[in-house]
Amino acid sequence: MKSIIYSFLLSTLFLSVKAQDIKPGAIWPDEQGIHVNAHGGGILYSNGTYYWFGEHKSEKTSAALKGVTCYSSKNLTDWKNEGIALAVMPDGSGSDIEKGCVLERPKVVYNEKTNKYVMWFHLELKGKGYDAARVGVAVSDKVTGPYRFIHSYRPCAGKWPDNMSETERTSTVKPEDFEKWWTPEWRQAVEEGLFNRRDHAGGQMSRDMTIFVDQDKKAYHIYSSEENLTLQIAELSDDYQSHTGKYIRIFPGGHNEAPAIFKKNGIYYLITSGCTGWDPNEARMFTASSIWGPWKQHPNPCRGDDANLTFHSQSTYILPVAGKKDAFIFMADRWTPKHPSDARYIWLPIQFENGLPVLKWMDKWNLSIFD
Repeated sequence: MKSIIYSFLLSTLFLSVKAQDIKPGAIWPDEQGIHVNAHGGGILYSNGTYYWFGEHKSEKTSAALKGVTCYSSKNLTDWKNEGIALAVMPDGSGSDIEKGCVLERPKVVYNEKTNKYVMWFHLELKGKGYDAARVGVAVSDKVTGPYRFIHSYRPCAGKWPDNMSETERTSTVKPEDFEKWWTPEWRQAVEEGLFNRRDHAGGQMSRDMTIFVDQDKKAYHIYSSEENLTLQIAELSDDYQSHTGKYIRIFPGGHNEAPAIFKKNGIYYLITSGCTGWDPNEARMFTASSIWGPWKQHPNPCRGDDANLTFHSQSTYILPVAGKKDAFIFMADRWTPKHPSDARYIWLPIQFENGLPVLKWMDKWNLSIFD
């Protein structure tokens, strides 16, 4: 009998340890055995618990039919479905977040001054394709919600980037001056602010995005703008619910999206992707000693097979692991546009070589890699 009990305890311990593994690209069941449905997401650590917010995807469309989901975990492997944190509004409501809109890449941050949880997301209005290019904001008193939608808009209307020259600001060159895109002359005009000037009065386009809260509690919105050709970094208000109007352009004409950022030893690291729709491409990496730049580009951080495709995934967030010094997890999505809800999650530990982040494929791994 003792040997049976001992064997049972050993097998239970083995299963428990095995359950702690993160398996990139595999089905990730929640505590009910259902694949986690939180795509393009981000994670907030609050009071000893991780909260994973992401897009709820249906089986046949990437349009928002439910809203933003929330899952909770103590260990980053076992997830409890907390339900819909931000619900879309019913058909015919006229709301910016009406059912059928495009609601992507939600990120939640906590504001210590207001004691509010603030959610930011990329929003496209129902039936308008990707023309709206807005950012949306919602707030809640509880981390799991429900979140109350406040507004959507294009950032920094009527404001010029701090790093845009007077010559660029006053140029009279317009998009309609070009019969064709992608010519050398057009590319130069893009770098010199062609679309930034076009959108100056009504606000800058905002698509793929993330939110970053620095050590001094200043928050920043990093987003793909200017027809997805240029990244912008904009400062948020003290309550994290709007922009201050201070922003910069980085890598104009570089065609970057899917920004994910972290900070280590005073250096900011930014990982992005190129723009190839739902198809994967090679990751890009940038560093700066100030959020306001200058930013420097480095080679692709991925190593090994399919490194040129970011292991068939696209960045969404970089998670600092609580209680572990300099421990960061690269979070990415492996999109399946024909079956959106089946999209998989690629989580990999960020390692460092020669002072720069490196991503190496692992079939499975666990948090002990950071010990």
